[in-house]
Amino acid sequence: MEIAWHPTERYLARSRLRRFAETHGHRDFTSLYRWSVDDLEGFWRAVDRDLGFVWHTPYERVVDVSQGIPWATWWVGGRMNYVASALRHDPSRTALVFEGEEGTTQRLTYGDLASAVRRFAAGLRALGVRAGDHVGILLPMTPECAIATLAVSAIGAIYTPIFSGYAAEAIAGRLRDCEATVLITADGFRRRGQVVRMKETADVAADAAGVRTVIVTRRLGHELRLRERDLWWDDVVAQGRGSGADETIADVSPEHPYMIIYTSGTTGRPKGAVHVHGGFPVKAAQDLAHCFDLQPGDLMWWFTDLGWMMGPWLIAGGLILGASILLYDGAPDFPDAGRVWSIVERHRVTHLGISPTAIRGLMRAGEEPVRRHDRSSLFVLGSTGEPWNPEPWWWYFRLVGEERAPLVNYSGGTEVSGGILGCTTWTPLKPTSFSGPVPGIAVDVCDDGGRSVRGAVGELVIRKPWPGMTRGFWRDPQQYLATYWGRFPGVWVHGDWARIDADGFWYIDGRSDDTLKVAGKRVGPAEVESAATAHPAVLEAAAIGVPHGLKGEAIVVLAVLRPGREPSDAIAREVADTVTERLGRPLRPDAVRFVTELPRTRNAKILRRVIRAAYLGKTDLGDLSALENPGAVDQIRELVSAHLS
Repeated sequence: MEIAWHPTERYLARSRLRRFAETHGHRDFTSLYRWSVDDLEGFWRAVDRDLGFVWHTPYERVVDVSQGIPWATWWVGGRMNYVASALRHDPSRTALVFEGEEGTTQRLTYGDLASAVRRFAAGLRALGVRAGDHVGILLPMTPECAIATLAVSAIGAIYTPIFSGYAAEAIAGRLRDCEATVLITADGFRRRGQVVRMKETADVAADAAGVRTVIVTRRLGHELRLRERDLWWDDVVAQGRGSGADETIADVSPEHPYMIIYTSGTTGRPKGAVHVHGGFPVKAAQDLAHCFDLQPGDLMWWFTDLGWMMGPWLIAGGLILGASILLYDGAPDFPDAGRVWSIVERHRVTHLGISPTAIRGLMRAGEEPVRRHDRSSLFVLGSTGEPWNPEPWWWYFRLVGEERAPLVNYSGGTEVSGGILGCTTWTPLKPTSFSGPVPGIAVDVCDDGGRSVRGAVGELVIRKPWPGMTRGFWRDPQQYLATYWGRFPGVWVHGDWARIDADGFWYIDGRSDDTLKVAGKRVGPAEVESAATAHPAVLEAAAIGVPHGLKGEAIVVLAVLRPGREPSDAIAREVADTVTERLGRPLRPDAVRFVTELPRTRNAKILRRVIRAAYLGKTDLGDLSALENPGAVDQIRELVSAHLS
C-alpha cells in the first residue's frame, strides 16, 4: 500500500520528537527508537529533562527490577506529585476550554485552574479526605471533571473515573471494589437534547456501595433535594476556605497510587488497573509530545469520557505539556452531524482525536456537514480504540484533514497508560497502519513459543518495562500476573494480533482471543472486516468464528449497511464474494447477516466475543456493564432465532 503522507518542512521544523532525538545524537527515528529500548536509564532521564517534570526530591535511579519485571518501580528515591507539573505553567495561558451540548462555553486559564484545584483540594481536606483515601468521580466532561481529578491527586488521594452513562449497578460495583468513601457527581447532563438525571443514578449506586459523602456539581441547575450525606460543590469549596485547610500539593512517592481505572471486560468482573504519579501521567505526556507533537499554544480535543482512559490521559498529559485541552459534554451529532466540525472551527482545535467507530457513524451524513466548517486549524488528527478499515481512514484523512494533517493512529490500553504502537509527525504514514512502536516501548511480534516473527501474524508483546505499566490489578495481583505475564517469562503479552509489513509498518488485526482459525489458517477479524467493508453497500462489519465440522471454524460476517441500502440475499452473496476476492476462497464467509448496529462499548470498541456468544445462543455473555447499546445484542439473538425457525 502506498505512503499517504510525508512530513513537510513545517512538521519537521517544529517536531518536538525530532529535536529531542537530534539533541541526543540520533538523526533518524530508527536510531532514536533503538536507544529508547536499549538504554532505559538514559532514555527516560532524557525524557524527564525534556518534559520538565517537577520533582520535590530528585530521583537516584530511573528503574528498579529487583522484584521482577512485572513489579518494576520507577524514579527510585524521588518524590513527585504529577499535579505540580500540570499546574506550573504561565497563569495567563489558556488551560481548558469547555463546551456543553446546549451551547454553553467556558475558558479557564492556568491561573484559574490552579486556584480552583487548590480550593477544591482544601475543601476535600476539610471533609477529612486524606492521602490514600478513595474517591469515585462520576461526572460529564465539564471543567469540574478536570478540577476534581487534579484536586484528589493533589492531596494524595486515589480517584476512580467512572463512565457518565453507566447504570447504577455498574457504578456501585466499581465504587465497592475500589472501596470509595466519597463520590463526586453532577445533578445531570444532556444528551441529544434530553436530560439525563445523573444524581438519581448516583444515589442508588452510593447506597449500594456504602459511600459516606456525595459531592454534587450543578451542571443542569435544576432543583434537587439533598440527602444528609450530600454536599454541593460550592459548599465544599467554602468549607475549605473557612477551615484554613492546607492548599499545598502533597509530597508523595512517584510509586504512590493516584488512580484505579477499570477496564471493560467481557468476562468476569472488571479489573481495576492501579496507576501511580510517576507512571500514567509520565507516559501520557511523553506520548502526546512524541507521537502527537503537542506543544504550548496547541488546543487538543479528544472526543472521550472520563471513564475511558483517554479522559484522564488528555487531562494529565495535555496539562503537563502546557497545552490547552478541550472538554465537550455532548453527543457528536447533535443538533446535527456537523457538531464535531463546528467545534473544531469555533475553538480553532489543532489536535483532534476520535475513534474509527465514531468516524464511521459521522460518515453516514455524507461530506456536506464537514465541508461547511473551516478545518484549517487542524494540525494533527488522532485515532484509537479499534483497527481501521481503509474507507473511513481515507475519509478522515482526505476530507477532514485535507491530506495535509497526519493521521496519528495510536493503540495501547488502559493498563499500559497509553500507546504501544503509534505514528509520529516526523515519519511517513501508510493508510490504517502504525509507523511503529512508541519510543520507550520494547515491542515485538512473536509466535506461540515466544520467538520473534516477521512476515506473519503473531502476538503483540512487550519485552522490557516502561513507567506507565499498571502496578497490578486492585486487590488481585495474581490476576494481573496471569493476564499479562503468564505466557512467557518476563514478557508482557498484550492480547492483540499484530503484523509488520515489508516496509516496516505495523498493523493490529484485532484481539488474539477474537482470532479466526479456518482450516488451520489464522486470520484476524479486522482483515476480514476490511474486506467486507470494501463492498460499496457495507458501512461496517464484525467477523466472528463459529464451529464447523470440517474446517474447525467458519467465518460469519455481521454487516451494517449504508443508508438507503436494504438487506438481500444478493448483497450477502456479493459481500461474501468481495471477501473471497481479497482474502482467498478458504476464507470465504459461510454466512453474511445484516444488523442495524453492532454491540460496542462506550469507548467504541466492538465486542466480538459478545457478538459470537449471542450468535451461538449462549446465555452467559459476561460483563456487559460497558455496553453502549444492549439492543444490538437482542437484535443478533432475534436474527439467529428467525434464521433457525
